[in-house]
Amino acid sequence: MTNPAPRRATCAACLRARSACICRFATPVASRVELLVLQHPLEVRNAKNSARLLHLCLPGSRLLVGETFAAAELDTVLHDGGRTPLLLYPQLPGEAELGLPAPPLLDPALRHAPDKLRLVLLDATWRKSRKMLYLNPFLQRLPRLALHDLPPSAYRIRKAHAPDQLSSLEAAAHALAQLENRPGRYAPLFDGFDAFVEQQSRLFRA
Repeated sequence: MTNPAPRRATCAACLRARSACICRFATPVASRVELLVLQHPLEVRNAKNSARLLHLCLPGSRLLVGETFAAAELDTVLHDGGRTPLLLYPQLPGEAELGLPAPPLLDPALRHAPDKLRLVLLDATWRKSRKMLYLNPFLQRLPRLALHDLPPSAYRIRKAHAPDQLSSLEAAAHALAQLENRPGRYAPLFDGFDAFVEQQSRLFRA
């Protein structure tokens, strides 16, 4: 009988093998808008996933894993501290045919009050994110933020269906900068992301 292979040492912060730890790429940046990441379970151990690095870079962020969430729990997390949740997600054709309600508009006054906002990010493939939206009615009732006219993604380690599809980290960084009107504030996140992408490229070439 052969002995089982020893488990690789894992970093408790980024949940990766210590040989592929990404913590050194994380530069903490304080954000006025709070970030809530709802991560699909299939993304947790995906080596190419950027949400854990994003979470490490934003000390006030929260990351919850699941495809469906208990309604009461999700409602509490969304509105914790009296903040208004805003879903980072475009309104897609065919949502009405699926029975999804039209998302409400964000109160214009909140555009100038980032300290009262909570940005909600679905960390999943497009197909899985649509399923998460469909399965969680509380998410359907949130006002939405869609990003436009963005630079090309640097996420070359993962296949995208369109040139303007971004990683979770890139999308959140652009959204936070837009909501806070601080264009250069989140440059350290992009620097860390570039280093992460380069590390993953080397590992997959090895």
